[in-house]
Amino acid sequence: MFSEFEPKKGSLLVSEPFMLDQNFERSVILLCEHDAEDGTVGLILNHRSFMVLSDIVDGVENPTFPVYLGGPVEQNTLYFVHEAYDRLKSGIHVVDNLFWGGDFELLIELINRNEITPEEVKLFLGYSGWSPEQLEKEIQQNCWAVHNTYVTDLAFIIDGEDLWKHTLISLGPKYAHVANFPKRPEYN
Repeated sequence: MFSEFEPKKGSLLVSEPFMLDQNFERSVILLCEHDAEDGTVGLILNHRSFMVLSDIVDGVENPTFPVYLGGPVEQNTLYFVHEAYDRLKSGIHVVDNLFWGGDFELLIELINRNEITPEEVKLFLGYSGWSPEQLEKEIQQNCWAVHNTYVTDLAFIIDGEDLWKHTLISLGPKYAHVANFPKRPEYN
């Protein structure tokens, strides 16, 4: 089996290297909610869009904040995770010093005053969702590896392929070799 661990709030899901679903190809997903009755909500940390925050939100003066595609659900809605609770004083605790959501107006103020950086916050259009037991079935089918003991700074790596590779490597030797698998083995 590809995964040894059970998913929980705060877990990272790492897609198997040859996943065919383009929504989740080489994805690393932060689980923001995981509940047996309500299902699972996550954000893809490494699928960067071609947009920056100032493209979609009026009044943003700093053009350096990339927007990621959090998943195929509600792609017209903006979500964010951050490590800036000391300044935002809001958000749902996910794991360690990582929070989901919070005071969006204050976030924009902090961005405009250069008091928060892209290394502390990630913004997403849409989210990824699973109905109860759906994710567990996908894990049993070897679609995902579950990572429960990672350094949260990993979530803020900007380069998508690097984030996927570093996450696999941080899972340990059993997974590290998978990080070097080519995207398209048929082209080798």
